[in-house]
Amino acid sequence: MGITDEAGISLDAQIKATKALGWKYIEARNVQVDGHPAGNIHDIPEAAFEALIERIRQEQLGVYCFSSTIANWGKKIDEPVDSSIQEARRAIPRMQLLRTKYIRIMSFAIRNDEDQMEQERFKRLREIVKMFLDAGIQPLHENCMNYGGMGWPFMLKLLDNVPGLKVVFDTGNPVFNDDRSKPKPWPKQDAWEFYCKVKEFIAHIHIKDGIWDPIKKEMHYTYPGEGQGAVKQILRDLIKSGYKGGISIEPHLASVFHDSSVKTSQDYQFSTFIEYGKRLMNLIDTIKSELGNSNEDNQFKPCGRDRG
Repeated sequence: MGITDEAGISLDAQIKATKALGWKYIEARNVQVDGHPAGNIHDIPEAAFEALIERIRQEQLGVYCFSSTIANWGKKIDEPVDSSIQEARRAIPRMQLLRTKYIRIMSFAIRNDEDQMEQERFKRLREIVKMFLDAGIQPLHENCMNYGGMGWPFMLKLLDNVPGLKVVFDTGNPVFNDDRSKPKPWPKQDAWEFYCKVKEFIAHIHIKDGIWDPIKKEMHYTYPGEGQGAVKQILRDLIKSGYKGGISIEPHLASVFHDSSVKTSQDYQFSTFIEYGKRLMNLIDTIKSELGNSNEDNQFKPCGRDRG
């Protein structure tokens, strides 16, 4: 599946892209339905959401995951938690109507000073996670620009302190995020290392890839397997391990959710999403073919489960 607002903001474009790739599910984030205002799926007007349900059912598609804004990098831990609680309350009945099992959440923005207010983060997330678990929904934390994304030790500490929380692992995020578990000046994270350390908690995967430019201090996004996100290595390990969860593309080639300065034509955005999806499927087919060849079986170092 894909985070389909990267194919286009309209529901029509998102459905068209999903069906063009032969996929049955979408991961919903921002969407614009008919003449209603665009917004995250848990925030769009009720009439827009009702129309979305009807279209999704007509097209015989499903919404696998809500990619929510709950506790994300835009929300500070030293400000009231009200907006995230309200988003959770709006999301739950909508997810139940769509029979959506998973929701992506985060762990609030990183503070610039050394005090990350860990206990307050854990307290808030325990409340949010309990709300979803009580409703039969599995919350997933993404390793993004938030406390749990500061490095794999922070993610493990978060999981230890928030019972029931699982992980949606994004292959591209470690490439541009500082590893704050190491001394300053912080190096960038290692995607393969991060993946191996949290593998046992992963229930969903975001495929993103890119190359970090240390001179310009910016990320150059690439097609899957062409960057520093260890995409092929991670997919190979998942397949060998019998992974049965979702795999969702988040290309960022033509659209970057958290960077409004990235603007391209709607046609280019749509075609890039399709090309990205096709390349991912080809990459997975290649991996499966290699795994069927015993001579290729030792191409990659197996992923360890040591949490040391």
